[in-house]
Amino acid sequence: MRKTILIGGKAGQGIAMTSTLLGKIFANAGFYVFNYRDYPSLIRGGHNFNVLAISDSPVFSFEKDYDIIVALDQNTINKHKKYLKKQGFILGGKALKSQKLISLDLERILSAMRLPPIFGNNILIGYIAHYFGLPLADVLRVIRREFGKKADVVSKSIKFAYGIKLHHQEKVRKKRKKKYFFSGNEAISLGAIAAGLDIYFAYPMTPATPVLHYLARKQKEYNILVVQPENEIAVINAALGASFAGAKTMVGTSGGGFCLMAEACSLQGMSEVPLVVYLAQRTGPSTGVPTYTTQGDLKFALNIGHGEFPRIVVAPGDAKEAFLRTIEAFYLSQKYRTLVIILGDKHLGESHFSFDEIEKPRVQSRDFLIKNPSPDYKSYKITKDGVSPRTVPGIGPTVRASGYEHDEEGITTEEEFKVSQMTEKRLRKIESIRKEIARLDPIKVYGRGENLIVSWGSTKGAIIDSLKKLKGFRFLQIIYLEPFPWLQVEREIKKAKRVFLVENNATGLLGKVIREQTGILIKRKILKYNGRPFYPSEIIKKIK
Repeated sequence: MRKTILIGGKAGQGIAMTSTLLGKIFANAGFYVFNYRDYPSLIRGGHNFNVLAISDSPVFSFEKDYDIIVALDQNTINKHKKYLKKQGFILGGKALKSQKLISLDLERILSAMRLPPIFGNNILIGYIAHYFGLPLADVLRVIRREFGKKADVVSKSIKFAYGIKLHHQEKVRKKRKKKYFFSGNEAISLGAIAAGLDIYFAYPMTPATPVLHYLARKQKEYNILVVQPENEIAVINAALGASFAGAKTMVGTSGGGFCLMAEACSLQGMSEVPLVVYLAQRTGPSTGVPTYTTQGDLKFALNIGHGEFPRIVVAPGDAKEAFLRTIEAFYLSQKYRTLVIILGDKHLGESHFSFDEIEKPRVQSRDFLIKNPSPDYKSYKITKDGVSPRTVPGIGPTVRASGYEHDEEGITTEEEFKVSQMTEKRLRKIESIRKEIARLDPIKVYGRGENLIVSWGSTKGAIIDSLKKLKGFRFLQIIYLEPFPWLQVEREIKKAKRVFLVENNATGLLGKVIREQTGILIKRKILKYNGRPFYPSEIIKKIK
């Protein structure tokens, strides 16, 4: 069983909330659900829509053909009716017009129930749940969990929908095991909390802003602090200051904000103060298309800041990976005193994914601070692996952090021998980090076959789903992009008869990195750069 439901209307009509709630209802019933969000940069008006893919087998993407269209305005019908399947139908209010419309007189119903117009969405949710034969008690259980004290008034409209006479019914069999269901941004937030986050600094910038909102709501529950300074420059410098004092800090932003943080990233490289940055890509350059997706910032992330210093760049492909890789990001940042960039995008961050279970992290949250430093403590001690012992002000000898070149004690220097010595010491971390991430699955391979698809990040979902219909194909997902796992990548590519590069950008940025690191040129490229994610059918069609 696989069903695709589109929910559309104007900004401000509760499209995202309606879709997410319906997704949670189906995930609670044991179905796999993928939820895609599409919206312009408007607070009111325009055209917003979400697409829910519901299946009894794992699903990580959606197709552009719909079994049901839930229309909150006529524009939704006009735009999407051509993609409605032959046996599909449209569900909406009495004022809407379409040949396949199942019309509900929501205005009259809500007036009789003395409820505001937004509760019409709950009636539509209840109608769909009823249509697929989901038990009312199970649906109300989800409503109580989501709305708490406000659940009674929402339940009232859901119950009413179950009393509506259906034109026909398509019952699905409830599954036994409930599914996890959360977005990439929620997963990154939870990963940060699990890793021991103390302070999250951010200035609002779509599509990273939901992390700011989520963590702000969770401050008291998890004893964390969320701070919104006046701009992105203040954000990253405040985060470095807090990290120097011993707090586990994280910063969130998108491309334009990250540009403003470039100088401070170099300060991190010299000062070696641990820092995790969540970079959520959106279509650019400049303001670009703020609420849509891209993979255009790869080279930017790999090369952020001036000068030579270690960076780690990790790109999860779905929400489960986002959770686990965020924990790894904090671990690596603290252990190696380095900058770790979690490279996501709008499609990863704002889509919802479902899973049976979440594996245990391969690394544990640890405190790498020295609690009792010796009197001759050196904060930048020359070591074989490049990693210096770290403590914080107030628990031992004087601790220094400098953006100027310095010696082992943090005292500024311009002596040629010490400049070379400290540069080499910092860069020795790269090989230590490379060995560490080798055990963290820097790449993953899916499927079997002599042909190979190569990609990274949020394209994973559509590629995984396309493998079901592509015979003789494997998928190489590259997760750690710096230090680049060139040996593993080279080995997989050389085993393949034909290689296809799939990316959500215009110039094949990963392909350029692969050629730089391995000397291999991937000629077959499937690129999409209109701000929208791939559909599995697009990948299949272009490969064939």
